Amino acid sequence: MSRIGKQPIPVPDGVSVSIEPEVVRVNGPKGNLEQRVPREIAVEQQDGEIVVTRPTDRGEHRALHGLTRSLIANMVQGVTEGFQKNLQIQGVGYRAQLQGNKIVLAVGYSHPVEINAPAGIEFEVPQPTQIIVRGIDKQAVGEVAARIRKVRPPEPYKGKGIRYQDEYVARKVGKRA
Repeated sequence: MSRIGKQPIPVPDGVSVSIEPEVVRVNGPKGNLEQRVPREIAVEQQDGEIVVTRPTDRGEHRALHGLTRSLIANMVQGVTEGFQKNLQIQGVGYRAQLQGNKIVLAVGYSHPVEINAPAGIEFEVPQPTQIIVRGIDKQAVGEVAARIRKVRPPEPYKGKGIRYQDEYVARKVGKRA
């Protein structure tokens, strides 16, 4: 049995879950999320918990079992607490600015780079070298953070660029005389 798939998902107070064939909807204080689930995987609500079960021990059912449970657990966590990714900017003159619902990055190009916030995502810039991406959908938060990082990934010689909060960048020595 899947270690992740067999664990029940606790549903906190203030969160309502509606389970339909192939669709699970979660409503909470921060918003609403919905996710399609495979037809073979059974999702049931029992005693304030969500239980995910699979029909057989075939490989594809075992894979979908844990995946479905993780997706639903992330939806429950998203509508109660939300998700965030922290990014750091390193480099002389590199900075970020918040203008409305978009971020303007000055990261060594001849022009500033603008990134608009998609629906359900919000940006925060507490310092010019820090960016916080927040939202209720874990996948969307990670995707937007990755898109921001891709503008100027950290380079291995001086470490300049945009990186995640606790990301380790392997440094190289460079030229030797």
